[in-house]
Amino acid sequence: MELGAFSISLAVKDIKASRDFYEKLGFKVFDGDIEQNWLILKNGDHAIGLFQGMFDKNILTFNPGWDSNANKLDTFTDVRELQRQLKAQDIALVDEADETTTGPASFVAIDPDGNPILIDQHV
Repeated sequence: MELGAFSISLAVKDIKASRDFYEKLGFKVFDGDIEQNWLILKNGDHAIGLFQGMFDKNILTFNPGWDSNANKLDTFTDVRELQRQLKAQDIALVDEADETTTGPASFVAIDPDGNPILIDQHV
């Protein structure tokens, strides 16, 4: 199962302090808008999303259709197909993509320890 690019989305209390901390670890701002309280930072192929006031828990995030630099892939497994595969394996979803649509969509699963996993297709 190919889930796409991986990142961790962190629910932070102070986005500027978090940005400063991760920049000391070698991360650089890749995308986002600090005025909207979200940034994506990269260090090589590693990506961290910083989100202030947007959600309660850290989230494991996968982006079908993107490589690690958010470039569209020529071929990939659509988010709706991934959703069908997980449901066939009895993975409970707390939010689902509308399977009658195409293009961008997302769904969320929760792992056995309560960690949200967001499968978020932007293409």
